[in-house]
Amino acid sequence: MKLHVIETGTFKLDGGAMFGVVPKKLWKNVVPADENNLCTWALRCLLVEIDNRKILIDCGLGDKQDARFFNFYEPTYQHTLHQELQKINISANDITDVFLTHLHFDHCGGAIIKNVDGKLLPAFPNAIYWSNEAHWKWATVPNNREKASFLKENILPIQESGLLKFIPIEKDVELYKGFKIKFAYGHTEAMMLPQLEIGNKTIVYTADLIPSAAHIPLPYIMGYDMRPLVTLQEKEVFLKEAVEKNYTLFFEHDNQTECATVKQSEKGITLDTKITLKESLGL
Repeated sequence: MKLHVIETGTFKLDGGAMFGVVPKKLWKNVVPADENNLCTWALRCLLVEIDNRKILIDCGLGDKQDARFFNFYEPTYQHTLHQELQKINISANDITDVFLTHLHFDHCGGAIIKNVDGKLLPAFPNAIYWSNEAHWKWATVPNNREKASFLKENILPIQESGLLKFIPIEKDVELYKGFKIKFAYGHTEAMMLPQLEIGNKTIVYTADLIPSAAHIPLPYIMGYDMRPLVTLQEKEVFLKEAVEKNYTLFFEHDNQTECATVKQSEKGITLDTKITLKESLGL
């Protein structure tokens, strides 16, 4: 197994929404906000090579939305998804699997592109697009609180392409050898977290269960979460396991930190060491 960090740019979200009930006084020095209370967040994906499979975990924001949409989120594209893939000599046609942790626009926007005729097409035409049936139903018939995060143009063309497949929701389900999946239900219905076994290391792509190192403390839960008390319980169980089994946490949205480990302290489970993915793997 080989792992490659794929940076797809940054975007901005309201700091209060990202930290929920935690007061700004406690988070502002860790994640600074601008004059509009917007904080800058990464759109960090991961490319996993297993045997002959090239698996892209999440796809970033994409670039097909209109100016009004982008004005709200203020994305920057120092790195585009396809440019980052080109750096490791991988083209869109080489991707065999697109693993979508969930279908919020900042995680799946890059999965679908708009061609010169305005037609919506899969960005990775030779790939299987992985979701699960429970989350797909949740995203395609969304509740009023969450529907702004589920954009039909990001989701429905996947199914129309015939490339969509569902992963069974089972304990210890494994997509490919060394690529296991955890399910979480607090942020949204049946979000999937890849757990990657490489050598004696375990890397967990934490998606929106723990979007950044600043979200490691248990009460630091996003206002976007549909079931915050479920998130609280899921974080507690996961972080205890992460300490016991020495997991490396891979952050999708931390603009400064790729990965971290956690430790047990007098204050509970806290951040231990901030590291890069390469450092975690001893490269």
